[in-house]
Amino acid sequence: MAEDNNNSILIVEDNRMDIVVLNRILSKDYTIYLAKNGQDAIEAANKYLPDIILLDVVMPNMDGYEVISVLKSSDNTKAIPVIFITGLSTNESEEQGLALGAVDYISKPFTPAIVKLRICNQIKILNYIHTIEQLGKTDQMTGMQNRSSFDERIRLEWERAARLKSPVSVLIIDIDHFKQYNDTFGHMQGDLAIKAAAKVFMESARRSTDFAARWGGEEFIVLLPDTDSGGATALAEQLRANIENTEIPALDGRATKLTISIGINTQIPKAASLTEDFIRKADNALYRAKKEGRNRICRHEQLGSQQQQILL
Repeated sequence: MAEDNNNSILIVEDNRMDIVVLNRILSKDYTIYLAKNGQDAIEAANKYLPDIILLDVVMPNMDGYEVISVLKSSDNTKAIPVIFITGLSTNESEEQGLALGAVDYISKPFTPAIVKLRICNQIKILNYIHTIEQLGKTDQMTGMQNRSSFDERIRLEWERAARLKSPVSVLIIDIDHFKQYNDTFGHMQGDLAIKAAAKVFMESARRSTDFAARWGGEEFIVLLPDTDSGGATALAEQLRANIENTEIPALDGRATKLTISIGINTQIPKAASLTEDFIRKADNALYRAKKEGRNRICRHEQLGSQQQQILL
């Protein structure tokens, strides 16, 4: 019934036979996690972040209503859909569960077709929501992550680097003389050029932790966790050279080329430091690279104190 095995379900049930039956019904289509009591359910939900939780209502020590209350009060688990599984059949019990945030009920004894359909319906809704969320974080022209997605990512990496006292680097990239390129070859060709540059940036930022995004217009940004100034400079030079050596076919058959300027900043974050200031310093370095002739890179620490005061 499921489209793939990437979706996961946490089954919270203290009855062994019910666990066996649900596992038999669902394990072919979904990754299954198991918990036999409320406390284990909360720990498993935080550890695995399943797509759906099947939660028994009647359990010793901590019943399903208490468990869902804890799950919905946590930022980590509040968005996970919870389906109650229960032998209770009163309207009051169903109303209580729905009021606490459950999305559906599955009654005991289980009917395999009903179980599959109810799970499948919720998975379709969940996957649709995920698709919409992903589209909201993706630049439609290039397929890169967009500025909103970058803002979310840098916040996470910044907090992690502050805890670990590890360096973070950022590259701000601008396509040189892009207005002139557009005026010469037209906006359709300009779009092709932006797509070609984006492809180079995404392919060059190879580590799983590297994060390239379209910053806006002809500007791009690359976040490099656990990367010192030397590592950031090496990648920036690679990007600059790769763009310079990339031929972009024009609509009239001519081969065109572009260059880029890059500003770099590296910092070991402190808890109170601001990402806005971190990025602004990289932008200052980009401004300097463009002022000095473009098709070059400039690090923030290369700016003299007087130049920094002027740019700030």
